[in-house]
Amino acid sequence: MNMPWFVWMVFPCALMAGAADAAETRIERIDVQPFALLPEDVRHPEGLTTIPATQEIVVGTFDAREPESRRNNQLLRYDASGKVVARRSFGATPLTGLAYAHDAIYVLNFGASKLQRIAADFDDATPIEDVLSFGSLTPATPSPRRIDNPDGSHDRIDFGSSGFAAPNGMVFDRAGNLYISDSFQGAIYRVDDAQHCKPCKLRVVSRDPLLSTAGALPFGANGLALNADESALYINNAGDGRLLKMPLPSGRVGIVAESLPGADGLLHHAGLFWIAANQADVVVGLDESGRQAVRAGEFLGIADDGSPLGLLFPATTTVLGERMIVVNLALPITPAKGDEWEEQVSRWNIVQFKLPPPR
Repeated sequence: MNMPWFVWMVFPCALMAGAADAAETRIERIDVQPFALLPEDVRHPEGLTTIPATQEIVVGTFDAREPESRRNNQLLRYDASGKVVARRSFGATPLTGLAYAHDAIYVLNFGASKLQRIAADFDDATPIEDVLSFGSLTPATPSPRRIDNPDGSHDRIDFGSSGFAAPNGMVFDRAGNLYISDSFQGAIYRVDDAQHCKPCKLRVVSRDPLLSTAGALPFGANGLALNADESALYINNAGDGRLLKMPLPSGRVGIVAESLPGADGLLHHAGLFWIAANQADVVVGLDESGRQAVRAGEFLGIADDGSPLGLLFPATTTVLGERMIVVNLALPITPAKGDEWEEQVSRWNIVQFKLPPPR
């Protein structure tokens, strides 16, 4: 069959466009590589942030061993090559979220129920400043959550809480306001002008039932991130394995994505929401609709030095130039013995992978 000349011109273009569309629908897979080891006396890296001016990263630890006398929580500063350049002891109190702002590192001291800060160029004697304290909310949990089932019935989840505040994730907006999650009391807080306020006040902006969990992993609202125009706050619910969205300044929380086991640290970068799924040993990049675009890492075993190969309970990510840095919390969480690879870890580490081009 003879086709007109213009059909032959259009046909290859259509094939090329189809191939491009097909390529864009594939999930990009990325391998992770080693970045650094923690000092031999330090374990369970959890919080992570970057100091842009110096291209250093800061790591905080979640060492919650019993008895407390065994704990050695540290704030560690690494240069871009993975060398420890400074450390500051926090003793027995485990740390969760970290954030950098105006030459200071903001620290969520989970064990002390405090927001603290320290100079970004800290050393082993730099003073630690208390910014504010977290306390029990009334009520201690959000209202019950109703779940409508396909058969027309419904379930009701009534959450329990002892009133222990569990500050976990935080993110600054461009105006200097700070949003903080509470994983046990199912809350999102806001601290206005957190870099200059004296005294600083903690304001509750949401107690939505979607911020609590009855999951096997007992942490609800966790990592936080803002979208590009800061019109919405995105929230990980670790126990439910969900990415949530709350319109700002406040509004009803909705579900963006599910099936993200142990959705822990959250970061918005180059159009994607990066989630450390700690129970799946993977970091995923989702677009704003919740569709997975990138999948980085997997667990590959234990190295000869006792550190994880690949990802094992990844907790938090940060961007360092063209790389994404990830901490392996590697924290055993079940009471049984011998059922978790985390139990075999004797040296804790930080890994990295090259970021894909912006989409």
